[in-house]
Amino acid sequence: MSEELARGRALVEAGDVGGLLRHLRASAGRMPVADVARLMEPAAARSGFDDLRAAAAAVIAEPDGARELYGFAGACVERGVAFLAVPVLRRVLEIVPDARAALLKLAEALEQEERHAEAVTLLDGSSGALRPWPDRYLIAYNALMAGDLARARAEFDRLPPPEDSGWLPARARLERMLGRADAARPADDRDLRGWHFTLTGGVLAELSPYGFADGMTGRYAYTGVGYESCLRGLLRLRLVLETTGLRPQAVALLPDRSGRILGLAAARLLGVPAEPFSARPGTLVVAYDLNAAAPDVLRALWERAPGQVLYEHATCWTDPPAVSADVSGLLHQHAAAQWDGVLRQAPDGSVGRSEADARPAEAIADDILAADPAPDLGDGGTPDDPDHLLAAFVTAVADRWLDGARDRVPSPGPVRSSRFA
Repeated sequence: MSEELARGRALVEAGDVGGLLRHLRASAGRMPVADVARLMEPAAARSGFDDLRAAAAAVIAEPDGARELYGFAGACVERGVAFLAVPVLRRVLEIVPDARAALLKLAEALEQEERHAEAVTLLDGSSGALRPWPDRYLIAYNALMAGDLARARAEFDRLPPPEDSGWLPARARLERMLGRADAARPADDRDLRGWHFTLTGGVLAELSPYGFADGMTGRYAYTGVGYESCLRGLLRLRLVLETTGLRPQAVALLPDRSGRILGLAAARLLGVPAEPFSARPGTLVVAYDLNAAAPDVLRALWERAPGQVLYEHATCWTDPPAVSADVSGLLHQHAAAQWDGVLRQAPDGSVGRSEADARPAEAIADDILAADPAPDLGDGGTPDDPDHLLAAFVTAVADRWLDGARDRVPSPGPVRSSRFA
């Protein structure tokens, strides 16, 4: 028994499915596919994923069966462990080199894993003729997500209208992305604001002042969101609105507590009334974290009402919300709001979180507006980002802002940041 298989079995026997997946992410490419299946069958059963369990069992019974391998890979993609599908599909293509379905599924798995340049290389190297839909569309989309705008534009311009109307939303999304790229003109793979706008259509208000040159490139990993951060974000939101000439009629308050706190502060800062959330035109919808929003709220926000602006202060870049905000205060992996309690060290040296602030939302909104909005100077390694540079960017992209549906973009695109388990 190999060391990788033995380690995996120990994790399975301990019931540590998360630990097993971390182990397989590092080692599955070196293991026989049948061994991966032997580990995933009990893990899938423990997780209640009967489709993945059955697919793994089929591979155990027929390790070199192309049909069985393809089914296992497809179940891995559907269950969000596409990294396991990559070596499995490469094995399918070794057995059946002209298996077009396996080729496209492998491109999909690489895309899910944010390995966009590899997806383009895979499709470019295909021995068979590539069809416009979805083959060349996948090249165009993944080229853009890899930062190759010239290739993405060239492939998109060659695409005829899709015969299957199901591809029309994807075509429209890519066309909007290319149009936003023309406006934002991202300079390179460190231009976080330019690429954030290209991909999501949203304006990023603040770059993280920590670790820019050490792997973070303007995003936060773990951060505590204090009142000062909230006020800086709202002031930059006001700058965006003033630069574009928008004057919301009211702030629409989301029903969650954090959204209400931040929405009340925004209404007072902008001097407009606050009202319960609705999707009516001309309002400013303020969220602290859209991942906390109810599904019906997200459905209402996906297709924006005329003149409506959606602001999210703390946007998670490793688990993006179902809709992309029109303005994001900051990008984080994990963020804790001050009113939910702060980390403190006890006299005995232990670290814990203080109790949540139980005061009314109105009182906390007052504290936000009374905070010091001076920029966090950080470690001094982040490019300067004064108000006039943000205003110039907003002016440049204004004609492409608030255009189209607020699509979720699951990949961070060409600008990479370190992420932590």
